[in-house]
Amino acid sequence: MAKTASVNIRLDPETKKSAETVYSYYGLSLTEAITVFIHQSCNVGGLPFDLRPTQPNAVSLAAMKEAESISRDPNVKGYKDMVVLFESLEADE
Repeated sequence: MAKTASVNIRLDPETKKSAETVYSYYGLSLTEAITVFIHQSCNVGGLPFDLRPTQPNAVSLAAMKEAESISRDPNVKGYKDMVVLFESLEADE
């Protein structure tokens, strides 16, 4: 019985080169990195990483832009002291 089995994959050359660059930082060849990925997938019983998007969605991006705009607007009142902020909020009620 063979000690290893072959797996053939196809990647576009640019992706392959990028992956090799990333894995070489850790001293791994592409084959070794794929082997680590497969072992870790078996260890955790699924993909060894989170698939949720790492980029903010459109709503979050819009909220961040709005917050940045508000923070730079000289007409928006700001507070450096929480006591003064709460007093102002209570006065508005």
